[in-house]
Amino acid sequence: MKKQTVLNGLVLLIAVLAMFAASMGLFYQTEGQPYPYTNHRGETVMINGHGLYQYDTVSSVAQMQGNDLVTLVVGLPLLVLSGWLANRGSLRGKLLLTGTLGFFLYTYMSMSMLTAFNQLFLVYVVLFSSSLFAFILSMMSFDLKNLPQHFSPSLPRGWIAGLMFLVAAFLSLAWIGRIVPPLLQNQTPALENTSTLVIQAMDLGLIVPLAVLSGITLLKSSPWGYLLSSVTLLKGVTLGLGVSVMSINMARVGVPESLVIMVPFLVITVLNLIMAVVLLQHIDEETATAQMTSQA
Repeated sequence: MKKQTVLNGLVLLIAVLAMFAASMGLFYQTEGQPYPYTNHRGETVMINGHGLYQYDTVSSVAQMQGNDLVTLVVGLPLLVLSGWLANRGSLRGKLLLTGTLGFFLYTYMSMSMLTAFNQLFLVYVVLFSSSLFAFILSMMSFDLKNLPQHFSPSLPRGWIAGLMFLVAAFLSLAWIGRIVPPLLQNQTPALENTSTLVIQAMDLGLIVPLAVLSGITLLKSSPWGYLLSSVTLLKGVTLGLGVSVMSINMARVGVPESLVIMVPFLVITVLNLIMAVVLLQHIDEETATAQMTSQA
């Protein structure tokens, strides 16, 4: 009960602060115009020059505001809905909540470390920390031993695992293809005025291993496989949707090659959404509810 109370408090805190942060990112305006800037590496970029993200590049702002929009329109409603369902004892709600918390964790981890310092830095840090511990508490709330019993034997584990491997391969090839060729020529990859490749480090260090581990353990019918693949699928929907909206917004402001990025991420988003729906349909809520009641 105490863990659930803490989790509920963290979810409420995340919802309030994320609504504030995303709204500020989209609607807070200051005077100014974009201007060119050449950094210490000799890379010339366009700095946004106005709004909350005035010290970020035009390309980065398009991405962050796209993610702000997804947070307001998709992330927050999912957080509220899944939190409500989880408190009613729904296993689907708990899985959806964990995946949604993964979205907020990824989002505000990147905002804390990648966004040029602005007035909301501490808000980003609180959101990052709150999302991390809420995600951990949500993961700890599952009865791993009995979790496989809540899924239908007809669950297409092979297809879901295949999608996990596809996502891992796509991200690996996309980011290694961006990093390695310049290194072989003794050059630095395009950094967009950042000190290093934060998103690529997060994807290659966290998302790719998680996707591979999810696929392998699900094929082995491990309880961890059911949990990790569920979370990864639901996280993949919000991540793919976020990147797709970012790409559209980047194209709107004239960032080259943004539509090339959008197409594969849209495909991945649709595939994750289909598999997420299939997975949720193969959950026996009556079994889950009865077991939760007996444990209580």
